[in-house]
Amino acid sequence: MNAVVALVLLALPAFMLGLVHRQRWAARVGTIVLCYVAGLLAGNLGLIPESALPVQKAVSEAAIALALPMILFTVDLRAWRRIAGRALLSMALAVAAVLLVALALFAVFRALGVEAPHELAGLAVGVYTGGTPNLAAIKTALDVDETRYLVFNAFDTAVGAAYLLFMVGVAPRFARRWLPATPAAQADAAPTVDAGAASMHDEDYRDLLTRRGLAGAAASVAVAAVVVGVSVGIGRLVAGGAPALVIALLATLGLAASLVPRVRALALSYKVGMYLIYVFSFAVASMARADAMQGSDAMLLVFVTVAVFGSLALHALLARLAGIDAGSFLVTSMSAICSPAFVPLLARALGGNRALLASGMATGIVGYAIGTQLGIALALALQAMGSPP
Repeated sequence: MNAVVALVLLALPAFMLGLVHRQRWAARVGTIVLCYVAGLLAGNLGLIPESALPVQKAVSEAAIALALPMILFTVDLRAWRRIAGRALLSMALAVAAVLLVALALFAVFRALGVEAPHELAGLAVGVYTGGTPNLAAIKTALDVDETRYLVFNAFDTAVGAAYLLFMVGVAPRFARRWLPATPAAQADAAPTVDAGAASMHDEDYRDLLTRRGLAGAAASVAVAAVVVGVSVGIGRLVAGGAPALVIALLATLGLAASLVPRVRALALSYKVGMYLIYVFSFAVASMARADAMQGSDAMLLVFVTVAVFGSLALHALLARLAGIDAGSFLVTSMSAICSPAFVPLLARALGGNRALLASGMATGIVGYAIGTQLGIALALALQAMGSPP
């Protein structure tokens, strides 16, 4: 049964890509949205049994580990340097927004007598400046109750799905009206690849099924596997295999590998990586079970919803005051709230701008690096303020 579940997780994105290629309505919706909706339906309708959870986690972790470096192999860091300043400022504003919203929520929930609101504030800061690895680390550091942590994570997955659909759907149009336009890359600094650049960002993946495509895909996977092995090895030596460090290393070494001309010439690595991102998205969405939320404290849902969309709104306001362009705002918001793993999805919605992709991934590494410490520090400081009045 586990083998069947793994096969479904790996194969369903191919079906969705075929649907997008043949059906106009599916092309308008997009592959990522279809994969995410399919995952939510599969998980909540019982099509994937709960006993398959270890397989879902294993597939999602393996997919993202290989995908992260592959989607960066063809990035030109010269284009990244031109927008790094705006992206870093936007990421700083995103972190500030999450901190301010978490503080406000703590004050409200403390006044309402909610148990241990400092834990919720710490978890929110960790997960919405980096991602789930930060959330797990803060849970361990604060010794958060298992049930509370699982419910928080379930609500985060559900609200995160709504946030993701909003960001890849309508948010770009709103952002372009609210914020300055993203500067166009100069011709001499535009991201470049050798072969297949023109078709890199389309939804036609049939070239991966040719002999040459399979060879290129195998080469990309092989290089990515080396990056994964090195990252995991360093992570274990330095921090006992801490997920946040390993993921940060995957992105960093993926960018470093893009400096090697032969690696950057593996043009199909982007499509292979994006396919694995689709696998990751379907697998993650399939783990969001509605029954895990039944009977849980609705206040946790309120906390998570306000933390996500409140920090997004505050970040947008701060970005306007600081003159941040729409693209930089969007990718840094995505890298902070959803983690760098989802930045490629938004970059595609923005027209496949790999300069923004590189900036979003790079600032996401900052989020992974500081999110855990910020969350723990904030929670401990708020805990020192005492029990609810």
